[in-house]
Amino acid sequence: EGRRHTRMLLLRTLLPAAVSSRCCRLVPPLAALASASPADAAAVRAFSMQQAAVVAAQRQRRVHRGVLGGLRMCSGGGGSALADLERDIQAQGEVVRELKAAAERDEAAIKAAVERLLALKAQLPAPVEPPPAKSGGKGGGGKGGGGRGGGGKGGGGSGAAEAELSESEIFRVRLDKAQAVAAGGHTPYAYSFAPTHSSATFAEAFDSLSPGAEDASAEVALCGRVMTKRSFGKLAFFTVQDGEGTFQLYLDKKRLGAAFRPFLDATDGGDFVGVKGGVKRTDKGELSVLVAEATLLTKALRPLPDKWKGLADVNKRYRQRYLDMIVNPRVRATFAARARITSYLRRYLDERGFLEIETPCLNAQPGGAEAKPFETYHNALGLDLTLRIATELYLKRLVIGGVERVYELGRIFRNEGISTRHNPEFTSVELYQAYADYEDMMALTEELVAGAARHVAGGTSVEYQGASIDLAPPWRRVTMAELVAEKLPQFDFFALREADGGSDAASGGEGLAAARAAA
Repeated sequence: EGRRHTRMLLLRTLLPAAVSSRCCRLVPPLAALASASPADAAAVRAFSMQQAAVVAAQRQRRVHRGVLGGLRMCSGGGGSALADLERDIQAQGEVVRELKAAAERDEAAIKAAVERLLALKAQLPAPVEPPPAKSGGKGGGGKGGGGRGGGGKGGGGSGAAEAELSESEIFRVRLDKAQAVAAGGHTPYAYSFAPTHSSATFAEAFDSLSPGAEDASAEVALCGRVMTKRSFGKLAFFTVQDGEGTFQLYLDKKRLGAAFRPFLDATDGGDFVGVKGGVKRTDKGELSVLVAEATLLTKALRPLPDKWKGLADVNKRYRQRYLDMIVNPRVRATFAARARITSYLRRYLDERGFLEIETPCLNAQPGGAEAKPFETYHNALGLDLTLRIATELYLKRLVIGGVERVYELGRIFRNEGISTRHNPEFTSVELYQAYADYEDMMALTEELVAGAARHVAGGTSVEYQGASIDLAPPWRRVTMAELVAEKLPQFDFFALREADGGSDAASGGEGLAAARAAA
């Protein structure tokens, strides 16, 4: 260390220089060399080259000791020798850049510095593939099969590899995989696949299979979207989602053979796959498809939302409903329930002699409600038109024309506020029946709503925002005036009269003022 310090002092005395504190390497400015005598300049060059050779030999010995000592340089362990070598390479690169940028180029010095840089880079160990992860972890693994919770320490999949990449990089990687599949003679976007079971019918058909049992004679075919991947060397487990639920794939290299690794490498979360094979229930009780044949049906180029955080952005959930439906099964259930409700409405009314007739959405004059319309222009007719704010007027004209029972389940457009509970474009049902009064309409409404609840929810008792509501008929019959009187007893709704300043109107006004004050 004393000799090292003495050399540094000597070099700083001879020339102004920048010296690396870790490896005692001189970076001589050529301008200073030019001002020195030829003998001094040659001596400094020779000394710096000698010093560089000594440092290189020391570094090489340290790197070799580190490799032989089992330093995990390329698998995440790092090691001080590798870190020192990388710093030396970076410093030597700076030396080469300064020599090339000097006003007077010394080709011999540049050549020596480049050779030194290449020698340092040659000492870098070659990258090695990490060993396959051992089975284990909370998600299961080994021959017992994995549960749906994930692979624990032994698991993993495309999500772990993609966690450090940007969305554009993930897109590029997945596109490369799709092109590799195509280059191998298979289409990454299959035309069709014929499943024998859905997730629901699969679970029902093999419900009696006991844990650890296998029905290799069964031949099933299922397809869906890959939600999670867990790989344990020669075994892998996929959780796949279809329109009715999820099921597990049990992929064994012994069974799949040479197709095992290419299929795992080609698939990521979000891909659609189709599989054929037997049936197995793992030791942990997970019913699985014992895959004998696997096909990539559709390659997804974008990743799914994070499986732990989900889709927390409310704005994105409403703007990209397809993502919300993928990660939140309850949203899909809501869409399905709404579809069954509208189907029941049509069927109920059709069975009672009502005709569903579509009326115009473009109106010359908005009517049937009090709302601000969306305005548009008809180029061919040269007319200013509006989107309808109600279906009422055309339906009434149909009654006048002789259609005694008519309805329309259609879209309404009102150019007003917007929120998660109020959409300017919404669906309504309006129906009209000749020779019937409001009592008939109340009875029809009761039967319609209660019947839809029984059809969709299995009964008339439903939960809404934490409260239980019973929709069973008969409902309470009450007028608006009676409801107002219950909430505002100071206000007499019946006292309001269309009179020219009569006592009833005055008393009604006083009652209204008293009610407002009480409220």
